[in-house]
Amino acid sequence: MILVGLSGGVDSSVAAWRLRESGADVACMFMKNWEEDDVSGTCPAEIDAAMAAEVAAKLGLKFYARNFATEYWDGVFEYFLAELRRGRTPNPDVLCNREVKFKTFIEHARALGADYIATGHYARKDEVSGQFRLLKGVDDNKDQSYFLHQLDQAQLAPVLFPIGDLAKPEVRAIAKVNELPSFAKKDSTGICFIGEKNFTPFIKRYLTPTPGAMVDINRKPLGTHEGMQFYTLGQRGGLHLGGVKGGSGAPWFVIGKDVPNNQLIVHQGEHAALYCTRLRASAPHWISTEPVAFPLRCVAKTRYRQADQACTVIPWNSPDGSGLEVEFDSPQRAVTPGQFVVFYQGDECLGGATIEQFDGVFGGWTA
Repeated sequence: MILVGLSGGVDSSVAAWRLRESGADVACMFMKNWEEDDVSGTCPAEIDAAMAAEVAAKLGLKFYARNFATEYWDGVFEYFLAELRRGRTPNPDVLCNREVKFKTFIEHARALGADYIATGHYARKDEVSGQFRLLKGVDDNKDQSYFLHQLDQAQLAPVLFPIGDLAKPEVRAIAKVNELPSFAKKDSTGICFIGEKNFTPFIKRYLTPTPGAMVDINRKPLGTHEGMQFYTLGQRGGLHLGGVKGGSGAPWFVIGKDVPNNQLIVHQGEHAALYCTRLRASAPHWISTEPVAFPLRCVAKTRYRQADQACTVIPWNSPDGSGLEVEFDSPQRAVTPGQFVVFYQGDECLGGATIEQFDGVFGGWTA
């Protein structure tokens, strides 16, 4: 039996449809990963669950619902808050996949007797010489391998990606032709547990803001920031500095964070401080169990949907002794500590690591 993670969206709906059409024994499960206490969002969990149940009924498939909110809080949300407290920019969607969607979900699937799980991710996998490889989805604009780079061999083994060979318009068309209830449902956006909620008021419920000085590169005060957790490097907008006297009229950007002094450093227009050619990253994870040979010549992404960036990877003697140093062939904009650098060779996702430093003015680099 194949258990499909049915979110209520069009992608997982078509994944379930394709498996059913193949003649496989298919069932569906809705995962509730957040205790919804604010139904002002456009897609609260109750609406998603109802849509998932409707899709399963349309397809004639058995439907289960499970609440993984405790596992999500312990495995993802606590880490997310801890990183924000450090003034960093975490990516909880990566951990959600590793800790919930491809861990807790797999455990529950096996308890129900499932041999495989399937999701609506735009990704693919294959097996070469006894090793499972994670591959990019064929739709470059929707490829989600970046968010799956923390998976290991045991997690990839039972996973199917039924729509990884399709482009998004094809998925929509299949859903519409087959009258799946979710065919017109818009894509979810934002952080997985926040969705389209306003980030700042949501985070204020969990972290007490510590306002501080907003300064220019010479540390001249320009205003007041709400708290380091609400800003990320390269951010444009939300700074409320449009009317600064003597300004050029160009947009303002966050170019640095002085966390010890609680100063947010901004600049009007582009600035060299936003660019770097080298970064250091900790806690590397490799999808294959085969050793990685250094120097590693590959391409990398420091954020989702970034174009592949050619680079060379070598070991870095990080505090835990296992870090990586990445040198890019061309300057990179807004490399952000707390985010992930993810490595590829061709379509294969090799793995990734957590960005710690970069060699920019405010990058924390200590060569």
